[in-house]
Amino acid sequence: MKRLSTLVLMATLLAACAGPATPASEGFAIYLLAEKLSPAEVAQADLSTLKLQDEPILSIEDIVAYARETHEVTLTPSAIERLGQIEVPASGAGIPFVVCVDSEPIYSGAFWSPLSSLSFDGVAIMLLPGVMPGAQLDYVRIEAGFIGERPDPRSDPRILRALERAGRLKRNGSLRKPLLLAALVRCIW
Repeated sequence: MKRLSTLVLMATLLAACAGPATPASEGFAIYLLAEKLSPAEVAQADLSTLKLQDEPILSIEDIVAYARETHEVTLTPSAIERLGQIEVPASGAGIPFVVCVDSEPIYSGAFWSPLSSLSFDGVAIMLLPGVMPGAQLDYVRIEAGFIGERPDPRSDPRILRALERAGRLKRNGSLRKPLLLAALVRCIW
């Protein structure tokens, strides 16, 4: 009996000292900032010094597919609903975000309104103030307003590996669904 209790105690101690075998990886995620900064300030900042919110606004679980060439991202309905709650000002600057892989900041950008009178020299995700009735949009496009002027951070190998590892990376084509004519007519009227 004494030998059995000694074995149980040793096994318990070994298990407690071992810790988790491998830490869970977060993969691709987009975070809002915990502090109020403009997109221009964030673009100039050292990303590792920025304070991010505790939870991402978009995580790998929110992504259905990511098109490598067009940077279109098909999202789950709950992710689309969450993005619809972000109030991007139609006039003025957008709302900055940081794209991370396994909690490491890769690049910054901003949620922006296509109705804004200001342009943005950076990576942007355009959010319309409300979804067009009947359009059933389930994707966003991560756009870069500076293509050719400097390296495009959207194609960072760490991002592409994380998306591929999660089975979300699509190599060819667009993820866009054509708008139905009836949905377009309802939007116009």
